Amino acid sequence: MLETSARLLRLLSLLQTAREWPGTELAERLGVSGRTVRNDIDRLRELGYPVDATRGPAGGYRLAAGTAMPPLLLDDEEAVAVTIALRTVAQGALSGMEETSLRALAKLEQVLPARLRRRVQTLQTYTVPVPADQPRPAVDADVLTVLTAACRDRERLRFDYRAHDGSTSRRVTEPHRVVSWGRRWYLVAWDVERGDWRTFRVDRIQPRTPTGPRFAPRELPDGGDAATYVARRVSAAGWRHRAQVTVHAPAEAVAERINPAVGVVEALDDSTCVLDTGADSVETLGVYLGMLGHDFDVTGPPELLAHLRELARRYERSTPAS
Repeated sequence: MLETSARLLRLLSLLQTAREWPGTELAERLGVSGRTVRNDIDRLRELGYPVDATRGPAGGYRLAAGTAMPPLLLDDEEAVAVTIALRTVAQGALSGMEETSLRALAKLEQVLPARLRRRVQTLQTYTVPVPADQPRPAVDADVLTVLTAACRDRERLRFDYRAHDGSTSRRVTEPHRVVSWGRRWYLVAWDVERGDWRTFRVDRIQPRTPTGPRFAPRELPDGGDAATYVARRVSAAGWRHRAQVTVHAPAEAVAERINPAVGVVEALDDSTCVLDTGADSVETLGVYLGMLGHDFDVTGPPELLAHLRELARRYERSTPAS
């Protein structure tokens, strides 16, 4: 039988797995009687851990949310994951959270066992991030919190939105999901006044509180997959140059080589498909097309055609005559 202090820690660890435990199962795992389990639950409550209990055959114990943050028990993998996440945030992944993350990181690393500290230090030493090709837009952590809470509670959200050209507008939305895509965060929401689904860059949102009334959730297009919805629409919205390319290959074969952020593939027949693609520059579009690995036909835009012709001449000049 475990000693009382060790048993309390084991009991707390079980309760923190976010499920309801029948008293009989807790007693069996701890090797004690049901009465001892009830006494240990009372001890945890005295220490500030809010433990809910339900009676009856389907009843049990569950760790509830309290008014203060109690100590948490993390296993080895969880401790390493949390430490790496805090390091990432402390390096500026979320605007305004760097100092807070550093404080939390200092507390966590102080109590990490030597074996875990070595794992974390090894990951940090031997992994090197590639610098971003452009600065990451700053995302306010408080804004993310407001957006995700509105999604969870299904409450209408009002906010001021700054468009790409700098103009601002007031939006009333039914928020669905917040999606991290590349270097940016996006809110997927039903725009009430426009009567359609929209995506909004989180770094351009200024929420207005309080949130509005609750709403019944709607079915999102693309099979309800928010990530797919963002991939199809956000990429196109950000493209400076667009092109529809006929590819002489099955759609499945082309889709295997095309990231959803690059474009959308639609079949014409069993051996031909159309790639709707785009990029910020025709040079990038040329790279995408060169990586298709199949013959293709391009009809526009003119600047892309001119670039591809110049590429063809350049490649021909670089190849010795046979």
